[in-house]
Amino acid sequence: MSPSYRVHMPNLRTTSVVFASPHSGRDYGWSFLRKTVLDSRTIRSSEDAFVDELFCAVSQQGAPLITLDVPRAYVDVNRGKQELDPALIKGVEKKGHNPRVASGLGVIPRVVAGGRQIYRGKITLAEAETRLRTHWDPYHARLSALLDEAHHLFGQSILIDCHSMPHEAIDSLCRGRSHKPEIVLGDRFGASATSDIVDEIEAAFVAEGLKVARNTPFAGAYTTQTYGRPARDRHAVQIEIDRMLYMNERTLRPNANFAPMQAILARVSERICELGRAQELPLAAE
Repeated sequence: MSPSYRVHMPNLRTTSVVFASPHSGRDYGWSFLRKTVLDSRTIRSSEDAFVDELFCAVSQQGAPLITLDVPRAYVDVNRGKQELDPALIKGVEKKGHNPRVASGLGVIPRVVAGGRQIYRGKITLAEAETRLRTHWDPYHARLSALLDEAHHLFGQSILIDCHSMPHEAIDSLCRGRSHKPEIVLGDRFGASATSDIVDEIEAAFVAEGLKVARNTPFAGAYTTQTYGRPARDRHAVQIEIDRMLYMNERTLRPNANFAPMQAILARVSERICELGRAQELPLAAE
């Protein structure tokens, strides 16, 4: 079976930055769709639609981009393998309180955006384990390898985990604030990346006229927590983009601002790639 992830590699890696779009997968197989109670549009409400296309320029800028074909509603690679939901998966016992699992957003999600149930009943543990073995394991093995290669080549790695956020979620979570962000940078409150790196990323977005917040309402999840080790020169930053900036959330189609937003993000990603060019690739000078 071919892997469900894709890596868009540059002809030559010139930066320690690795981009990832783990939630833009839109391969909703028939075997999955026939199990869900949701219609074909609602099942996509948790999808970071088109984020992979927004960042398509990065491979031409010297950085790899890893994406996943299967959707977040099927398996969420931004969750730990142990985050199994006993309310969804037969044979899983409840162990402590995990707010993500309790809300139905474990590694095998029980709900999509808005808390809408995906299934009529439970799925088997064997099915959950097959999804993890087939999709979660290969994705993280490849992502980890890309970051190790970056660290070996450049002495550091910078992971940029790219996501989008529903506009209504921003309104709800930021109610009462005069400053509602269009971009949210998550660094686990400084635990997953050094402040100078996050400062530069924020400055790149601000230079494009975008309103930026840090860690509120999204600070980063499993990926930033796992791969961000600043003391070891391994950094990870999550980027959340307001979907209204580039798409119609009702029709799930790009809006008239898609191409301009894509151009903005190409300029931002180029500035981010510069952060990883402190050390040149040895073969690049030959």
